[in-house]
Amino acid sequence: MMKRFIPYSKLSKREKRKIDTAKRKTWGALSPVTRRPENPKAYKRDKTRRWDEAHY
Repeated sequence: MMKRFIPYSKLSKREKRKIDTAKRKTWGALSPVTRRPENPKAYKRDKTRRWDEAHY
């Protein structure tokens, strides 16, 4: 027996969610985060150490 057609607006919240997740695509290997090069003039807290510790 075939499923009856029900308009999207009349579907329950759960059924709408099922349809939406099925249609949604993934980014795959691509990261959607915007990447920028590091600012060379910026202060790097990790990099700076005490003078006597740095020269061993």
